[in-house]
Amino acid sequence: MDASADFAPWSPRFVADPYSGFAALRAAGPVHWFEPSRQWLVPRHADVSALLRDRRLGRTYLHRFGHEEFGRTPPPPEHEPFHTLNDQGLLDLEPPDHTRIRRLVSQAFTPRTVERLAPVVRRLARELVDGLLADGGGDLMTALAEPLPVAVIAEMLGIPAADRGLLRPWSADICGMYELNPGEEAARRAVRASTEFSAYLRELIAARRADPGDDLISALIVAHDEGDRLTEQEMVSTCVLLLNAGHEATVNTTGNGWWALFRHPEQLAALRADHQLLPGAIEELMRYDTPLQLFERWVLDDIEIGGTLIPRGSEVALLLGSANHDPDRFPAPERLDLARADNPHLSFGAGIHYCLGAPLARLELAASFGELLRRAPGLRPVAEPEWKPGFVIRGLRELLVEC
Repeated sequence: MDASADFAPWSPRFVADPYSGFAALRAAGPVHWFEPSRQWLVPRHADVSALLRDRRLGRTYLHRFGHEEFGRTPPPPEHEPFHTLNDQGLLDLEPPDHTRIRRLVSQAFTPRTVERLAPVVRRLARELVDGLLADGGGDLMTALAEPLPVAVIAEMLGIPAADRGLLRPWSADICGMYELNPGEEAARRAVRASTEFSAYLRELIAARRADPGDDLISALIVAHDEGDRLTEQEMVSTCVLLLNAGHEATVNTTGNGWWALFRHPEQLAALRADHQLLPGAIEELMRYDTPLQLFERWVLDDIEIGGTLIPRGSEVALLLGSANHDPDRFPAPERLDLARADNPHLSFGAGIHYCLGAPLARLELAASFGELLRRAPGLRPVAEPEWKPGFVIRGLRELLVEC
């Protein structure tokens, strides 16, 4: 099947509401070739869930094959700063390097460790909501959704407060390269941000070597010095990934989630009446309007999906948002149901690349939603928001509200 009619990731209309297109893809079959990005689209929950765990697929192929051997063209030399930074990060590595680095970093993201951050997260959320209330409203994205997770991950990494304004622009420019078929301007911005961010972190790592602190960068330096073989480039790439992955899901779940609640006033009223619904509500909001819509994997060994042979060297696009709306797995998936009990959404992925920061994201979302539910019971939108042009990382430009 030609998927172009139902999958239009560069169309503002599709970005605003991709779910009817996903329904058409799921109904038409388990896998579809998409010529514009030269990928196989996988829209159904069972297949996406299985393939996220399938070791015949990988985030990279370079641990087993060269570019030419795999039938791929090497990236342009001028893009090298981005790829050096990106390719050494945890998300784009495979075992054994992935296993080694994840073991070190995961100690900072255990549920027990994250719970120790809870007072800091709640204080930051409270202070940001203070500002929103003092202004009588504003843009929920810039007032709360964006600064909270950036501040939290910066606190974990030990980035000085005076420098934190640099982080979000760098992250946004780097993440532009994760969209489908990014253009040269996106690549230039990503290369510039990669160069500047890397230089900044190398200076910070040097400072922490001279004067260690109680932060993750200092802990990674200690692990390196004790023989766990974490190179400086791996440290830099890990810190950038933790910032990028550590806030994008929270930012967009906050914006997308509140917009979904505003469009479903009966569900919002139920949540305002019973705050005990909040943990399940966060899971449902992540399912209902998924912040990361697509996850790419390389086919390292031939696989078969629904009777279609996908040869080695191919790329598959696992449609997480579509999987989260699959009626074979979720009864009435187009209905927002904050009390949904059986909710195995794939918004955090699965398998060895399951989101390391999921416990932290849940803590941040509970803190920010909880503060607004308690202290801004009349929160309401003042305009219909626009969506940012990106589809892969999908979220709102702004969400103007009154308190």
